[in-house]
Amino acid sequence: MKDDTPNRRQFIKAGSTAAVAASAISFPTVTFGKPDSRKLKIGFIGCGGRGTGAAAQALNADSNVELWSMGEVFRDRLDRSLANISKGREGKINVDDKRKFVGLDAYKQVLDSGVDVVILTTPPGFRPLHFKAAVEAGKHIFLEKPMATDAPGLRSVMESAELAKKKGLAVVAGFCWRYHYARREFFKRIADGAIGDVQTMYATYYTGPVKPMPPDSARKEEWSDIEWQVRNWYNFTWCGGDGLVEQAVHSVDKISWLFGDEPPRSAVAVGGRQRPNNSGNIWDHIEVNYLFENGARGFLGQRQIPGCHGENNDYIYGTKGRATIARGQCIIQNEDGIWRYEGPQPNMYQVEHDEMYASIRDGNPINNGARMCNATMMGIMGRIAGYTGKQVTWDQALNSKQDLFPKDQNWETGKHTPPAEAIPGTKDAIAPHGWA
Repeated sequence: MKDDTPNRRQFIKAGSTAAVAASAISFPTVTFGKPDSRKLKIGFIGCGGRGTGAAAQALNADSNVELWSMGEVFRDRLDRSLANISKGREGKINVDDKRKFVGLDAYKQVLDSGVDVVILTTPPGFRPLHFKAAVEAGKHIFLEKPMATDAPGLRSVMESAELAKKKGLAVVAGFCWRYHYARREFFKRIADGAIGDVQTMYATYYTGPVKPMPPDSARKEEWSDIEWQVRNWYNFTWCGGDGLVEQAVHSVDKISWLFGDEPPRSAVAVGGRQRPNNSGNIWDHIEVNYLFENGARGFLGQRQIPGCHGENNDYIYGTKGRATIARGQCIIQNEDGIWRYEGPQPNMYQVEHDEMYASIRDGNPINNGARMCNATMMGIMGRIAGYTGKQVTWDQALNSKQDLFPKDQNWETGKHTPPAEAIPGTKDAIAPHGWA
């Protein structure tokens, strides 16, 4: 099985002992190590914009696949997504009305509908639950980033990723820059010593609000807490993570990539909220300082405030040169001169699926499990450091007891009052992690 993480063993050892039980079990599979020429049925769970794009790319990736079933909490969103995916894909759409499932339990029905592959693109708070169920059901899986919104959820994902490896299942994560040809060559050259020993990386993710929180007056009387929060998922830490964990985690992933996917030793962070967020509870800016074992550092600046400077760049400094990703260019400067990537640049979102289905057909499925967990945990670690105001070690972050996922998941009546917006240094911000 393909494992594209250099130090998976180190990460699992540093992260959790919970995966040991899963890794000790052997599971037979009809595809592991053997070519697979079956028509693959695709199940699609979470039919928003990114998910619709992923489903379309999955159908483009292989000539012998069909969209078989769909699951979503909003029927109109499911119908709209299906209409968009169906355009120009005659013969690949086979979603009978009886295989259109609506509700919070729709993921179970999709998994039970006879699919071979599932696309998990719901809000990330649901990712651990859906991923676990998909792995246990023996499905190949594409799942969007991030993998969880809190440490308990991430630990569950780690266990499921190990189980997927034992079952020979493909697990491809939506950290799309890992599938970008220019960035692959860029990071490979740095790993090969193009700028000497890496000293620091500064990554920026300065943009406007992704999904602004509406006023509380927009909430309809019949909407439960759960429905209101899912409708506005980006603005609640349990459902979306926050701007760092859900969006800037792409930049976190590049920091992880640069340092060989080794967990950082510790992190400190500063941030807060400048614009009112009504009943939401996420910060709108944060800056995280990651310290690695060799003394090198990774810095990330993230902001989602309108009317401010916008930038999504990466600046890397080594003992023998520097490297930059800016304005779509990957550039390395050292004593030999300037290198720019000038090769092919296919759509990275499409490459994710092309390589996933090729690996399934080859009987050598890709498993992004360890590195997708490392990057997600780094994002959660940065948020914990900022929201608590503490210097946080890797083990502290990974073993955090703060479970954000609501226990009452009833769509009609579910009640959940999220924690208030975090105030660093206070007991309310620190105690949920089990440190006070």
